Amino acid sequence: MEKQYDLIVIGSGGGTKLVTPVANLGKKVAIIEKGPLGGTCLNRGCIPSKMLLHTAQLASMIRDAKRFEIELSGSLKVDFEHLVKRVNKTIDQESANIAPLYEKNKNIDYYPHEAHFVDKMVVEAGGLRLKGDKIILGVGARASIPKIPGLETVPYMSYEEALRLTKKPKKLIVIGGGFIAVELGYFFSAIGVETEFLVRSTLLKKEDSDIQSAFEKAFSKHVNLHLGCKFTSASHQNGITTISFIDEKGEEKKAEGDTLLIATGIKPWTDSLQIENTEIEIDEKGFVKVDPYLETTQKGVYALGDCVGNYLFRHSANFEGEYLFRQLFKDSVKRPITYKAIPHAVFSSPEIASVGKTERELKEAKIPYIIGKNTYSASARGMALLPEVGFVKLLFEKHTLKLLGAHIIGEEASTMIHMLIIAIQMDANLDHLLDMVYIHPALPEIVRNAARNARQAIS
Repeated sequence: MEKQYDLIVIGSGGGTKLVTPVANLGKKVAIIEKGPLGGTCLNRGCIPSKMLLHTAQLASMIRDAKRFEIELSGSLKVDFEHLVKRVNKTIDQESANIAPLYEKNKNIDYYPHEAHFVDKMVVEAGGLRLKGDKIILGVGARASIPKIPGLETVPYMSYEEALRLTKKPKKLIVIGGGFIAVELGYFFSAIGVETEFLVRSTLLKKEDSDIQSAFEKAFSKHVNLHLGCKFTSASHQNGITTISFIDEKGEEKKAEGDTLLIATGIKPWTDSLQIENTEIEIDEKGFVKVDPYLETTQKGVYALGDCVGNYLFRHSANFEGEYLFRQLFKDSVKRPITYKAIPHAVFSSPEIASVGKTERELKEAKIPYIIGKNTYSASARGMALLPEVGFVKLLFEKHTLKLLGAHIIGEEASTMIHMLIIAIQMDANLDHLLDMVYIHPALPEIVRNAARNARQAIS
């Protein structure tokens, strides 16, 4: 016997943007989640990592205090075990608070089980069959582990285990160069762990080239960094892991440490859904194929978030969830989703934030552009920070002067970028940025100065 629902949501990350709102419309909703409620972001991603990173940032500031004529005596000590336990106690409580809210809503049924399809619109969870008029896939993704000879015999952790590690490493090896790798690597390095990075290509290779180059130079001052690595073997003996590799110069090298973190990308959880029982199609990497309305190749089944892979951020998954709620249950006119200004940030040291096109993308698309760039140090507020690195880079379409991309590296980058997110969202141009009145002295004046430099470049 099948239980009927107006909506079935599989996964409690971005998909939760539909659960309660749809139930409040009087619809019957099933939420299925095999793990803790809240998805990757709450339980093993952006929220616990940023809580840990706050401590890392404070530690970095304390170590750097001497540059600001502040003398501190004694060595810096971080209570690592207490820090990790405090953060995860908070996270676990936040997750545990979600189920009681669902229980109070008579239109929501929560199934704490893994789900799989048994028919096109029928899923099984905990031995029960549920049929939905509409189904949302928000199953997310998990760490993808590279193939390195001998790695199967070596103890290692992904980001999920790293966020709950209570024993402080003595020497950490990080394999990976994306934002997860650099954020977690920065955390461990900032609290006093010797950290060595082994990167197959470059750090943060998708960033604008100027940002990427500046970050790599700054980051390498705090970690032992190897680029262009080709891994030849992995082994573990007497509590020590050894990774053998050939570096970008063709030299054979070894990295040794008591702890290994692998952060080389993600893969979607679609392999557990038994989608062969449906008409849902996935690509060669396992990501769900969707149309401009986020509908899969199975009519009535929609997908969002990491399992689709359009953008691998919680804020983009939330955006997609809110879009689907309006599209399926509120709006009378069918409109495709529009990703106009999807930003991102890297909470490392230095911090990075970006929105829109990179210079590389504009060159590839053969779009004429002009650059406006200004350093933190060339501003009143920036001078007070004594920055070793920091700048704003703006990219404008050459003929219309419309802002196409914005990239920031430096303190408070993730906050500063927001004025440029709305600028791209509203089709603002160079004159709009120059006509604003900026608070003096505040960091956004760096944006204004970058815009001024762009104006000088075309005058």
